[in-house]
Amino acid sequence: MFKSFFPKPRWFLLSVIFWLILNIGLWYSGGKSWGEFFGFAQGYADAEAIIGVSRFWQASALWFYVWFFLSTAIFWLFWKMIAPHKWLNWAIWGSGFILFNIWFGVQVSVALNAWYVPFWDLIQKMLTNNGGDISQLYQETLTFLYIAMVAVTLAVVNSFFVSHWVFRWRTAMNEYYVQYWDQLRHVEGASQRVQEDTMRFATIMENLGVELIKAIMTLIAFLPILFTLSKYVPELPVVGYIEHSLVWAAIIWAVFGTVLLLVVGIKLPGLEFNNQKVEAAYRKELVYGEDHADRAAPPTLKELFSRVRKNYFKLYFHYAYFNMVATWYAQLDVLYGLIVLFPSIAAGKLTLGLINQIGGIFDKVRESFQYLISSWKSIIEMLSIYKRLKAFESILK
Repeated sequence: MFKSFFPKPRWFLLSVIFWLILNIGLWYSGGKSWGEFFGFAQGYADAEAIIGVSRFWQASALWFYVWFFLSTAIFWLFWKMIAPHKWLNWAIWGSGFILFNIWFGVQVSVALNAWYVPFWDLIQKMLTNNGGDISQLYQETLTFLYIAMVAVTLAVVNSFFVSHWVFRWRTAMNEYYVQYWDQLRHVEGASQRVQEDTMRFATIMENLGVELIKAIMTLIAFLPILFTLSKYVPELPVVGYIEHSLVWAAIIWAVFGTVLLLVVGIKLPGLEFNNQKVEAAYRKELVYGEDHADRAAPPTLKELFSRVRKNYFKLYFHYAYFNMVATWYAQLDVLYGLIVLFPSIAAGKLTLGLINQIGGIFDKVRESFQYLISSWKSIIEMLSIYKRLKAFESILK
């Protein structure tokens, strides 16, 4: 699954984590200002971020782009010397490009969130002062539109590239399994595992990995802002006054939902795994029946199909209460972010712009903490595929 696409997967993953932590540490311990040594204007790192699309090419952003490229190049050169691999370029440069797009998408969210305050405060000012200059509304709307155009363009480019990246990983797995087909073809459902499971595994792993990295980057970008904005919301419902209230409110709610769905859905990965086993056995007998008259007899097919039905009925039952709990949590989640602000709204401590900004940031942070909740069904499917491919690969040991 992994060594077909990544060089020495375990060490590669550990090196990725180490390299990310090192770069983040260097960046936030002064690295973001090192661009001054390469000709960037003095003090650019401390300049206030522009509210508008031009923030993406102001000096601090341009220095980050240079830093990211150089960091990726150094990492690629290291692995090219240590462990040359057929898919090294896609594994590192491809993954790096996806990682950069995720980071850029988070920055777009930050830019849009910063736009909320002047726009909604402008609306509030016009409503309370019996009107204002309509051209200001059009100007603010254009600011949003320019940022949104960047976001949409990036999303389309990233989606196109990710599709190719996933197919390369699938190709690598396919080549690896086909190389050992004489040993693997006797495993039940071997054809399905090579043809279908490799595709699904690469796609799900990519989606889960992207969402995890996005959640981490969102927390890095928005948590400091949420810490600052917590001063406008000193009290929470029921709890009362608490330091850094919004951060604690997001963490506690996300942990509660994660533990809840983890307990409720604990049986689903095993059932998904069993489901593929009984489906493979039924499919295999039907395929044999196409070429051999003594195979796929009605009693045999009836027995095999009864196992398929039994497992599906179990899945339906367990998914029923899992979906019920997940849906109720999602509905309560919609209200939770607003209810948290009720004491401060009632006390008149928030403007319309602050309400929208805090609500947007709070939702981003809460969603990031809820990564396991939003990805749980994909994780269940991925675990079942992983079990099948792991059992498949065990033949080669």
